[in-house]
Amino acid sequence: MDISVVIQIGVSLLTLGSIYGILTTKIAMITDNLNRLEIKQDKHNNLIERMAVVEESAKASHNRIDDHTRDGCFNRGDKTQNTGGK
Repeated sequence: MDISVVIQIGVSLLTLGSIYGILTTKIAMITDNLNRLEIKQDKHNNLIERMAVVEESAKASHNRIDDHTRDGCFNRGDKTQNTGGK
C-alpha cells in the first residue's frame, strides 16, 4: 500500500469524525433549545388558563354590578341602598 493512500484514508476518517462531532453537537443544541421552548410554552399555557378564570370572574362581577344598577342600588346621588321596598 502506498503512503499517499494511507494518508488519504486517515484524512477521510478525521473528516468524517469531525462531521460526526459537529452534527452531534448541533443536535444536542437543538434538543436543548426545544426543551427550553417547551418550558416557555407550558408557562404561557398556564397563564392563558389563569387569565380565562380571571376573565370569567370579571364577567360575573360585571353582571352583578349591572344587576344592582338595574335594581336601583347604585343611582347617582342616592347614598342608601335599595332594601327592596322596606
